[in-house]
Order: sequence, then C-alpha cells, then structure tokens
Amino acid sequence: MKRALLVIDVQQEYFTGQLPVTYPSGSLDNILQVMQMAADQEIPIIVVQHTESDPASPIFNKSTPAWSLHPEIAKQPHTLLIEKTLPGSFTGTGLESWLREQAIDTIVISGYMTQMCCDTTARQAAHLGFSVEFLSDSTGTLAFENEAGSATAEELHRSTLVSQQSFFSKVMSTSEWAGSLSDRE
Repeated sequence: MKRALLVIDVQQEYFTGQLPVTYPSGSLDNILQVMQMAADQEIPIIVVQHTESDPASPIFNKSTPAWSLHPEIAKQPHTLLIEKTLPGSFTGTGLESWLREQAIDTIVISGYMTQMCCDTTARQAAHLGFSVEFLSDSTGTLAFENEAGSATAEELHRSTLVSQQSFFSKVMSTSEWAGSLSDRE
C-alpha cells in the first residue's frame, strides 16, 4: 500500500466565511495531526483548494480573504497544491495523473465538507480503482437547509460516513489511522 493524504478545502470560508464548519468539533486539530503523521511517515500530502468559477460568487471567491487556506494549513509542508472548481478533486485537475506517476494506490480523505467535496472525491477515487481511507474526525461539515429540506451537521456527517463505509471507503478515526501507520512499521 502506498498512500497519499488529501487535505481538501481547508480554507477560511469554513472558519471566517459564510460556511462555518461546526461538526465534528476538533476537526481542524485532527487534520493538522494527520498532516504531521503523514509528513513523519513520508506520505505525500496533497492540499486541495476550491475556487468558484463564477467571479461574482459569494463563496470560494479567489478575490476574497475567505478563499485563502486556513493559516495553520498554509504553513504545513505539502507535496502538491491542486486548485479545483468542482466538488471532485479529480475533475479538471492533474490529481489522477500525479497519483499514478507516484504509484500511489490509496488515498486518505481529510478536509471539508464531508458530504460534498470529501464524499465526491472518495467516490471518484474508488471509481478510478484507488483504495480510500476516509477519516471520520478529520473531515467536517455544517447544517444545511434548502428547498429539499434540512439536515443537521451531525446527520449529514454520519450519513455520509455510513454511505462511504458501505462501498467506497474504509472509514476510520484519526487514532485508528495512526494505528494503521504504526502497524506497517
């Protein structure tokens, strides 16, 4: 198994912008922890940054401070930075090519939002033949309400994890992932 850690969309939009992540608590600390573990194990770290293609978009607008990576993420070492314009980290990016060039067969999902960009990226990876590890407490979301109804952050997060574990990913906590790293030493 050769892994790469994806740190998806850990941007100011989710902290000081219009989409404050609320669940699970401590997700940012866990993301920073898995980045450190990956660096210690020489696992490539790929930071993914979302940009809305509409320059008038009120969210993920490159001309606003909310578009920036969270400062703690920005100062962490990473192997590759990918900018995307759709929820899937593989769509319109060089991610798949880079992973294949590095002979990586397993991707580790961390970041935001659980049910959107993390879920889409994990599904894409599985469809492309990669194994996926989805970190339950190193991903996060917020409550949503729209024409289809409403869901709490906890409901969205939990249901996505259940769906991921059913077919696409091995869902694990940060501590379980750490244990899997020490098992391979």
